[in-house]
Amino acid sequence: MLICGAGIAGPTLAYWLARHGFRPTVVERATGVRSSGNPVDVHGPATEAARSMGILGRLRDAATHAPALAFVTPSGGRIGPMRLGRPRGDDVEVPRADLASVLIEAAHDGTEFLFGDSVTGLHADSSGVDAVFAHAAPRRFDVVVGADGLHSTVRALAFGPETNFAKPLGLYIATMSLGRPADDPGTVLMYNQPGRSLTVHPVRGTAGAGFIFRGPPMPSSDYRGIDVQQRIVLDAYTGHRWAVPELPDLEGQVGAARDLYFDAVSRVRMPCWSRGRITLLGDAASCVSLFGDGSSMAMLGAVTLAEALAGSPGDPAVALRRYESRHRKVVGSRQLGYPLAAALLVPSTRAGLAGRNLAARMFPR
Repeated sequence: MLICGAGIAGPTLAYWLARHGFRPTVVERATGVRSSGNPVDVHGPATEAARSMGILGRLRDAATHAPALAFVTPSGGRIGPMRLGRPRGDDVEVPRADLASVLIEAAHDGTEFLFGDSVTGLHADSSGVDAVFAHAAPRRFDVVVGADGLHSTVRALAFGPETNFAKPLGLYIATMSLGRPADDPGTVLMYNQPGRSLTVHPVRGTAGAGFIFRGPPMPSSDYRGIDVQQRIVLDAYTGHRWAVPELPDLEGQVGAARDLYFDAVSRVRMPCWSRGRITLLGDAASCVSLFGDGSSMAMLGAVTLAEALAGSPGDPAVALRRYESRHRKVVGSRQLGYPLAAALLVPSTRAGLAGRNLAARMFPR
C-alpha cells in the first residue's frame, strides 16, 4: 500500500498497517522531518492510540507544559492567566514536528520511506493503482492513501482541482521559532488588534510566535514561497502598534525566519473520500481546526482506516466505505466549531475584542 505524506496521519497509518500484516510505503516530498509547525494536541482516542504504539512516554518528554493562557492588553496588562482546559488522563500538547518525528520512528519497522519524492500520476483499475513518481521508478499498489494535507496532490490527481473542494475562509496562520526561551515559560501570551492576533508560546525551551489574521481569501498559488509568505505576514502586522517584548524587531525577525510555516485556514468538504482504490486521510479529506486537535483527528482516522482495511483485506472497496462512514461522524463536529474559534482568537472589530476581553475577565482563573 502507498501512503502519500509523512506528517501525522501517514506514519500513524503505516504503523498500524504493518502491525496488521501489510507492507506500507510512505512517500514524502520533503527530504526529512520538517522542523516547523505549531504545538498540537494529542488527546482522547489519539492518546490511547499513542499508548498502544508505545510512544506515549516520548510524547510526554516532548510536551510543551504551558497550561495557562493570558490576553495582553494594549497597555501591557494581562487578562488571566486562564487554564487551558483540564488535562484528561494522559493527554499532551506537543510541537507538531516532534510528534511527526516520533511517529515516523515508530513506523520505521515494517515501512518503506521515500523522502524527497512525490507522486506525479495515478492510474487505477479494478485490481490496483499504478503510481508514477517524480524520481523513483513507477510501481503498482493495492491501495493508495492521500495523507498529504490541505494541498493534497493525491486529491488533485484522483478527484480534481483543489478549488473544487477547499474553500479559504479569509483567515491565515503563520508560525515561527523565536530561537530563545520565553520570558514567561508557563503561559501562552496572546496580543490582539482587530482582525489580528500575535501569540507567544513557550513551547519547550525555545519559544514560538504564532500569527493569525483576517484577510481576503486567495488561492494557494498566490502565496507559494517563503519570501512571499513573509511579505504577507509583514503587510498584515507592520504599521500597527505591537508592544511585544519577545519581538522587539518584528519586521527583522519575520524577515529572517527560514522556518516560517504559513497557510490559509480552509474548509475541505468532499462528497466522498474514496474513488476506487484511492482514498484520502486527514486534512486531505477534511479540515478546519484552530484549537490544535487536527493532529488527534488525523491519528484517529489512521487507526480507523487501518482497522477497516484489516477487516476486509480482500475487498478494499468495502473497507474504504466502512472507514469513511465511521470517521465522518467524528470530524464533522470539528468543522462546526470554526466560527466560535475564530471569534475567540481573532475578534474582527474593536467591539468584538472588547467583548471577548470582558468575557475573559469573568472566566475562572
